[in-house]
Amino acid sequence: MYIERDITGTICSLAKQFPAVTITGPRQSGKTTLSRHCFKDFKYFSLESPDIRARAQRDPRSFLLDLDKGMIIDEVQRVPSLLEYLQEYLDEQNRPGMVVLTGSAQFELLSYLSQSLAGRTGIARLLPLSLNESLSVVSDSSLEEFLYRGFYPRIYDQKVDPSQAMSAYCTTYLERD
Repeated sequence: MYIERDITGTICSLAKQFPAVTITGPRQSGKTTLSRHCFKDFKYFSLESPDIRARAQRDPRSFLLDLDKGMIIDEVQRVPSLLEYLQEYLDEQNRPGMVVLTGSAQFELLSYLSQSLAGRTGIARLLPLSLNESLSVVSDSSLEEFLYRGFYPRIYDQKVDPSQAMSAYCTTYLERD
């Protein structure tokens, strides 16, 4: 189930103004789902995947050839050198809405963006669900129930037990970062 996000209009607006749109935010906040929903015709590449990451590192110019059709590059901070090639390509093409970048290591990502894509990307920060977004899925819950569940989309759209989801999230987040 797709949960409509309040920030959708902002992201679409940024895509009309900037060659790139960057969506940052915590892991599991819905960046991939949102970008794939808003940009259905764009080719999708996740740099979490070892083979795709290796391709982007090995031959960034050919990797970016798909940009003509529109591209979503998920977890772009995994290959920071790609942003230097992307900068050149965006400057050559100089048209809005060419690429959507996502990343959850936001301090690291914002550092890379400020070096390579300053002025070329609109930045949107996606947080977990707002109360309003949660109400669109479960409207008959009390405030206490919402606070218990938390606001990560997976809890709502996959009907995951909140205590198990948050425990697993905290454990894996801390171990990874």
